[in-house]
Amino acid sequence: MADHKLPILVMVLVQLFQIQLARSENRYFPSLYIQAGLLFVFAIFCVCWSKRSKPVYLVDFSCFKPGDDCKISSETFFNMAKASGLYSDETIQFMTRILNRSGLGDDTYAPRCMLTSPPRPSMAEARYEAESVVFGAINSLFRKTGVKPEDIGIFIVNCSLFNPNPSLSAMIVNRYNLRSNIKTYNLSGMGCSAGAISIDLSKNLLRANPNTYALVVSTENMTLSMYRGNDRSMLVPNCLFRVGGAAILLSNRSQDRSRSKYELDHLVRVHKGAGDIPYTCAYQREDEKGILGVSIVKELTFVAGDALKTNLTSLGPLVLPLLEKLRFIESFLKRKIFRSRVEVYVPNFKRCFEHFCIHAGGRALLDAVQKGLGLSEWDLEPSRMTLHRFGNTSSSSLWYEFAYTEAKGRVGRGDRVWQLAFGSGFKCNSIVWRALRTIPADESSLGNPWVDSVHKYPVQVP
Repeated sequence: MADHKLPILVMVLVQLFQIQLARSENRYFPSLYIQAGLLFVFAIFCVCWSKRSKPVYLVDFSCFKPGDDCKISSETFFNMAKASGLYSDETIQFMTRILNRSGLGDDTYAPRCMLTSPPRPSMAEARYEAESVVFGAINSLFRKTGVKPEDIGIFIVNCSLFNPNPSLSAMIVNRYNLRSNIKTYNLSGMGCSAGAISIDLSKNLLRANPNTYALVVSTENMTLSMYRGNDRSMLVPNCLFRVGGAAILLSNRSQDRSRSKYELDHLVRVHKGAGDIPYTCAYQREDEKGILGVSIVKELTFVAGDALKTNLTSLGPLVLPLLEKLRFIESFLKRKIFRSRVEVYVPNFKRCFEHFCIHAGGRALLDAVQKGLGLSEWDLEPSRMTLHRFGNTSSSSLWYEFAYTEAKGRVGRGDRVWQLAFGSGFKCNSIVWRALRTIPADESSLGNPWVDSVHKYPVQVP
C-alpha cells in the first residue's frame, strides 16, 4: 500500500462512520462503539505501516578484474619511476620505503598508460580506463543477475578525481541505452568512502520509488591522478592506489527477496569536516612547482581513529547486545562520575558481526583499526589480502573484501557483514548487511575477482 494513500483511506473510513452514526438509532450504539474501536485500530495499523522502513535488498555485486598485461610489480613500478625522469633519487628511495611497508603484493593493477616508458597520461587514456573498469563490472553484473538495462530505475556512479564532461553517469546511460526517465547521480570528490555514500543515497531513493532497481558503480581513476613531482606528502597515493571498480545491484521489490544475497540492516555516516585538520588531512592541491596531486599528512591515522569513535557512538546502540552496552555504560560512569582511572570499556563488536570489511586504505590504517577494536587476524584477513592482491582501489575496496569473504565460503544465512569506509573530508561510514541465505563459495565465477586465486590466500605479508 503506497504511503500517500493511507491518510486518504483513513479519512474516508472516518466519514463513513460519521454518516452511519448520524443515520443510526440509539439501539445501535453498542455496535457503533465496536465499529469505532475497530476503525481506530485499523487507523493505527495504517500509520505504523506507513512509517515502517521498506527493505532494501542487495541482489548481487561484481568487481572488475583487469587483464594480466596491467599487472604492476614493485620492480616494474620502480623501473617506471626511474625511466620517467620525473623523480629525484631521494624521491625514488622514499617511494621504495613506502611500497616495501605498504602490504601490497606484485599482482596489483595499474592503468596501461603508466606501464609505458615514459608514462603518457591523457584524457583519452583516462576515458579508456573508466570505460574498461565500469563497463567490465556492469557487464558481469547484468550477466549474473539476468537484470536488463531497461529495468534500472536509479543509477549512481561515484569517482572522486576524474570528472569529465559529459559525466561518467552520462557515459553509462549512453553505453547501455538506459531509459530516459532514469534517476542518475554522479558523485565526485567524496574520497574512499564514496561507495558507502552511494549506498545511502540509493537506499533513500529506493524508499521513495517503489518496485524498482538501483545500480551503483564505485570506482576511481588512476590515469590522471598520478603525482609527477617530488613533494613527499603527495607521493603516498602513487604507491598505494591501484585500478579497480565494482557494480552493485539493489532492489526494493518484494519478489527479489528470495534471490537476493543480503538485506541492508544499518547505515551510519559521520562527517568531521568542520575541523581544519580532518578537512585537510587528505587534500588535493598543487605543490610549490604547480604540479597537482593529493597530499596525505601524518595525522591521517589519528583523524581516522577519532572519526571511527564518533561513528561507533551512533552504530553501537543499533547493533550491540544489551550486556555489551551495560559494560560500556558502567566503565563510562566510573570514569566520569567516580573519577576512576579504569579505561572505558571497548565493546566487543565480534558479538555483533561475523565478517569485517575494513577499507584497505593502507597497512597502518588496518593495524590501527585492528588494535582499536580488538579484532583477530582472521577478522582482518579480507582487508589485508585485498590490499596485497589489488592494492587500495579506493571506494570499491569494500567490495573486493566482500568478494573474498564469499569466495572463501564463509557467509552463512543470518550472518552480519560490517563494511567500514574512511574518506577525505574527513568521513567515516558504516554499512551493515544481513545474509538472507548461505552463499556457496562456488556459486558464481562471474564478477568475483578472486575465483582463480583465492586458494593461494591467505599469504604471509612481510
